[in-house]
Amino acid sequence: MDMVNIESAKPGDEVFVIYRNPHVPTVANIRAAEIVAHPKDPNALALFLNETFHVIEDDDALFPSSESAQKAFDGHFFDFGEE
Repeated sequence: MDMVNIESAKPGDEVFVIYRNPHVPTVANIRAAEIVAHPKDPNALALFLNETFHVIEDDDALFPSSESAQKAFDGHFFDFGEE
């Protein structure tokens, strides 16, 4: 799976994430986000998504393109093991 290595990410990089709607947990969408300097920790990075800063967690999946995010989304939500 094509994912962004956060160790090589830098402020200004555009990434794509699979974002779950916090108000409707069964809804997930692919969203563009930007890697930015963390607003409270100058030695860390954050994700700017939906006009909000998000701490980047170890288990976050960040994708370099909408196509790679879509492929992961389809594999996770729609792959039922059918041939």
